[in-house]
Amino acid sequence: MNPRWLLAAVAALAAAPALGQDKKPLRWGTDPTGGAPYVYKDGNAFVGFEVELAEYLAKELGRTSEMVTGDWDKLPELLAKPAGDPNGIDIVLNGYELREDLEKQYPSTVPYYVYRLGLVIHKDSAGEIQGWSDLKRPKLTGEKKDKEEKRSVGVLGGSAAHEYLKDEFGDAIDLKINPDVATVIGLVEEKRLDATVQDLPAATYYIKHGKDLVLGDEPRKPGFYVILTRAADKELREQLNAAIKKGIKDGTLKKIYEKYGLWNDDQERLLYWTEQPWPPFKVAAEEGATKTGKADWGQLIGELLRAAAMTVYLAVVSFPIAMLVGLFVGLGRVYGPAWLRVPLGLYVEVIRGTPLLLQLYCVFYMLPQIDPHLALSPLQAGILGLAINYSAYEAENYRAGIQSIPRGQMEAALALGMSPLTAIRVVIVPQAVRVVIPPVTNDFIALFKDTSVCSVILITELTRKYNELYNFNRDYIVQLAFITAGLYLLMSYPMSLLARWLERRTGTHTAGGHR
Repeated sequence: MNPRWLLAAVAALAAAPALGQDKKPLRWGTDPTGGAPYVYKDGNAFVGFEVELAEYLAKELGRTSEMVTGDWDKLPELLAKPAGDPNGIDIVLNGYELREDLEKQYPSTVPYYVYRLGLVIHKDSAGEIQGWSDLKRPKLTGEKKDKEEKRSVGVLGGSAAHEYLKDEFGDAIDLKINPDVATVIGLVEEKRLDATVQDLPAATYYIKHGKDLVLGDEPRKPGFYVILTRAADKELREQLNAAIKKGIKDGTLKKIYEKYGLWNDDQERLLYWTEQPWPPFKVAAEEGATKTGKADWGQLIGELLRAAAMTVYLAVVSFPIAMLVGLFVGLGRVYGPAWLRVPLGLYVEVIRGTPLLLQLYCVFYMLPQIDPHLALSPLQAGILGLAINYSAYEAENYRAGIQSIPRGQMEAALALGMSPLTAIRVVIVPQAVRVVIPPVTNDFIALFKDTSVCSVILITELTRKYNELYNFNRDYIVQLAFITAGLYLLMSYPMSLLARWLERRTGTHTAGGHR
């Protein structure tokens, strides 16, 4: 064989792996539930300015774009997986703001967009909320408008808006955290929240496509959208930086942003920012700098304790309701007529057969769609949802307890001249309650943990608060997790001791329970 041909063949074989590697898809993490104009579905296809940006970047890198979905506040954790992991990603591209705590673990590219924070309110609230400062002013409620109440402000958990509201307004507002921007916007439209603070791209889109929404003041607090990468992927970062700069210079990014109505005066300086030393943490605060500082453990523990108090409150208030409802349902299923036993049995099976999460959604979000007068506050909906869910399990506990009582007990009571209701109240129920104390106690312990689901209806309990603090203190994930677990243990362990004491005292053993 000709030596030249042999050398060419060897070179081709050597280049093949590199070419194959270059052609690997650019896997970018996003959360489509965040919605427009970032990433959203139009028919069967995902669209949005970040979808088109990802496709442009992949093309510039000689690769194809592959979207990987996940929860917005957990996307950086997908970068922690090794490169090439089938469940991992190459970059996070989903409206992630430049933050120093994230920069330490996941170095960012130069910015691809300059955002500001927008105050979104219902147009009917324009008279009461005329600017950012009005958020601190309590609103008057009640029939006589003589009761003061904090203004409720919704926000995406873990976002720059979330951090800004905590720092700027603190306890002066009732901060409602939710992982879904569209849900928060909808609650403002329904006047169930007084306002929401969102990045301007989302605020502008929902004002344009929503109903009765307006900006309550001039946008403030500019910042940068950046792409997060692995610390080891320096070459990929440089390639992305080059592609972003090229897209700004040749007008590709402007064309994409104009398509979604996102190009504005702030983007005119985007090229300037990409040419500065990055990240620009030493620039002036009004130009998008991020604060630095060590964790204030006194404040963090205080916030966790307040959230734990909410967890205790939810459990202590909802469980007695669940016990009472469960007792009547259990009695109805054992002693009620057939026309009553059937619907009660259906109630138990439906509640036990559907997730608590879905039940909370129905109570908080769906009831107002049937009738606006059925709208409940997050706390009311949480208590009602937990009570309904646990009542089905308590009903089965009580039914089992009642059926464990020998039939002769009822017959003897009736023979003594008691009415059926009196016999049930005086003879059957006290014995049944004694039998079911251990499993009921176990259910009460389980309820402490299930309160965490209430975070989906804007209640900040212990698990929600842990996630919130973790998002802004990622260097202390282990410490925060241990403190949170310890608080749950402090809440549940005394109940475990009580259950054991009751078992010994009543001569029963733990049986049943719903978790």
